[in-house]
Amino acid sequence: MAHGGMQALVMIILSIIYGVMGAAFAIGGRGEQRMVGAIFIGMIVFLLFFAFFFAGSQIVGGYKVFKEKANARTWGIIASIVSCISFPLGTAAGVYGLWFLFGDEGKRFYLGSSVQPSFQRPINYDPPQPGAWQ
Repeated sequence: MAHGGMQALVMIILSIIYGVMGAAFAIGGRGEQRMVGAIFIGMIVFLLFFAFFFAGSQIVGGYKVFKEKANARTWGIIASIVSCISFPLGTAAGVYGLWFLFGDEGKRFYLGSSVQPSFQRPINYDPPQPGAWQ
């Protein structure tokens, strides 16, 4: 959720900057300057669509994981995969999210107590005696 929020904040700031530049060119320019302004505005709309997809899925996934909703694991997996695209911070957050959600603790937390840990002690396990290492 934090990574998606940072992406959304940066995209809003860039949209304001380039939107104002595009509007200034489109309104106050002549000829080619108006065309450049229209291209700026078109690019902002295009980038906002993709930012909504990337940051929105991460924010929704983070919210559902935070509130422990029923479909939080699915949204968390989607958000983690989308987050992996953004290198390096997004990759780190995405890999950690996938590691947790596909790990034993994540499965046990979201799928219930029926999931057994992958590491179990052998049946005939006797712990070493104190001082046996000497």
